[in-house]
Amino acid sequence: MYIVLIAWTYVAVLMAVAEAAAPNGTLLGAVVTLLFYGVLPVTLIAYLMGTPSRRRARLRRTAEDDASVAPIKPDAGGHPATSAQSNAVAAVRKEA
Repeated sequence: MYIVLIAWTYVAVLMAVAEAAAPNGTLLGAVVTLLFYGVLPVTLIAYLMGTPSRRRARLRRTAEDDASVAPIKPDAGGHPATSAQSNAVAAVRKEA
């Protein structure tokens, strides 16, 4: 992956130098050439090619975080969640 990015950066730098050294070339043209042909494409390609490794790292971090948290048992206290009296609800019916 990196060899392609290094080679493209080298070509973009040479294009910028040729632009600056040309008889009708300017330094501004060289900077624009370096920016649009070199920096922007290289950063975009590096970002896109690094996406799978960032995803793997994120999944690895979440797996490590999940493994480090001790599982919580719902009945660890040994007490009932509610008392029997609060569960009793009287049925209310309408007479027709």
